[in-house]
Amino acid sequence: MATWLIAGLVGLLAGAGLFVGALLGYLGRLPHRAIAIVMGFGAGVLVAVLAFELVIESAEHGSIVYTAAGFLVGALMFSTVNWLFEQRGAADRKRCGACVAQPTEAEIPGSGLAIAVGALIDGIPESIAIGLSVVAGAGRGSGVGGVTISAGLVLGFFLANVPQGLSSASGMREAGRSATYVLGVWAGVAAASGLAAVVGVALFSDAGDEFLATITALAAGGVLAMLAETMIPEAFHRNMAFIGLVTAGGFMVALLLGAHATG
Repeated sequence: MATWLIAGLVGLLAGAGLFVGALLGYLGRLPHRAIAIVMGFGAGVLVAVLAFELVIESAEHGSIVYTAAGFLVGALMFSTVNWLFEQRGAADRKRCGACVAQPTEAEIPGSGLAIAVGALIDGIPESIAIGLSVVAGAGRGSGVGGVTISAGLVLGFFLANVPQGLSSASGMREAGRSATYVLGVWAGVAAASGLAAVVGVALFSDAGDEFLATITALAAGGVLAMLAETMIPEAFHRNMAFIGLVTAGGFMVALLLGAHATG
């Protein structure tokens, strides 16, 4: 099986967590506390994936200086793009609507499109990281098509994506957006996750280890900035008791899943 196809399927699998979460969020009627708990758990999962699957791998295969630089540049790039979309009504795109309402189209014309594109931007760093992981694992084992795939990375992103789709879809519903719009957005973002992973393979398949490590760090910085600016605010908005423990639990679950997958 072609490396680009493997990357696309793996990226689509990880992105499918967004659509699963969107279904649960739009069709269900979960209270804010339940959504915040799920979001806090997902935040912990994502921190573990960043630390053990991306940043450490980047530092081991490249220069620590380039890893640090790539990480900070990635965070800067995401924060800048996110700031631009915030001005157009997408600031609260991951909010469930119970604590902070997403804007309606009547309140901010064009906010629906901004939210959709913002959701797409959120998933790009993750997808590129998956594509780079497939490039790094090409020809290194007896995995799918001769590609060694990090199960911990894929499972971690899938688990972290579920609460993102859940909370955002709930907020979109509360803002009066239709099921067609909401589920269409998240199906599109999931599909784009697969496409972005393919693009990552196409762009970097011939890159050297140090360059790959730097770009991986850049993607990781973007993911952490996304986490801090769009997920954590929802999880910790009301500073609920033990939400930090829930986040720590998500971190440990991801760590154990990664250890089991590699063991």
